[in-house]
Amino acid sequence: MELSKRLKTVAAAVTPGHRVADVGTDHGYIPIYLVERGLCPAAWAMDVNRGPLARAEEHIRQEGLSDRIGVRLSDGLEKLSPEETDTVVIAGMGGELICRILREGVRFLKAGRELILQPQSEWFKVRRLLHEYSYRIGREWFLKEDGKYYVVIKAEPAPEGETEQYPDAFTYQYGSCLLAKRDPVLLEYLQKEMEKKQQILEHMAAFPQTAEESREEKRRERCRQLEEEVEEIRQYLQKGSA
Repeated sequence: MELSKRLKTVAAAVTPGHRVADVGTDHGYIPIYLVERGLCPAAWAMDVNRGPLARAEEHIRQEGLSDRIGVRLSDGLEKLSPEETDTVVIAGMGGELICRILREGVRFLKAGRELILQPQSEWFKVRRLLHEYSYRIGREWFLKEDGKYYVVIKAEPAPEGETEQYPDAFTYQYGSCLLAKRDPVLLEYLQKEMEKKQQILEHMAAFPQTAEESREEKRRERCRQLEEEVEEIRQYLQKGSA
């Protein structure tokens, strides 16, 4: 079975030899890929909806892996215990939903399970939650596929006395690992983000001020926020070219 670039990156982040629980498995591609290649001895394919789970079960059966990959109908991690897995994979969901699943399944964090997360949005919320629960991001990947950008996070409990440093919102948004290594795909993304924000500012400046004070104050505040974000990105990009 061949995976997309995004899913292959997620699968490659799993520590070889770990049992895996794939939350929101959809077609079951990640567990199948890992078990088929001998990278994972056993896995759980989990989903909150019966339809995707039935498709995953059929794919698993077709690959002859039913004895090593189990399927489980579950809202997040509700129907699984930490003793049944070494790694939790949650990919292709919004950051807010990933945070909800982890908070409701906090026993997996307390048990120190490896986390492979691929939030589609609100990356900063995921990093904040990991920081809150004393998890350390060991590695991050930033990739582009079919014109879209994706983040993959590999996290584990931080050694006692060690915590990651997040000095500002910019670091939570883009990740200390990616910023430190000046990931080339991230640089491309930031350049586009800066240009997009500049265009929004130009568009807002072209409109006349409103007479309604509360709306005008919101507009000015939004402009200030965008200007700060543009400046943060510009300073970061210039730092590397200096």
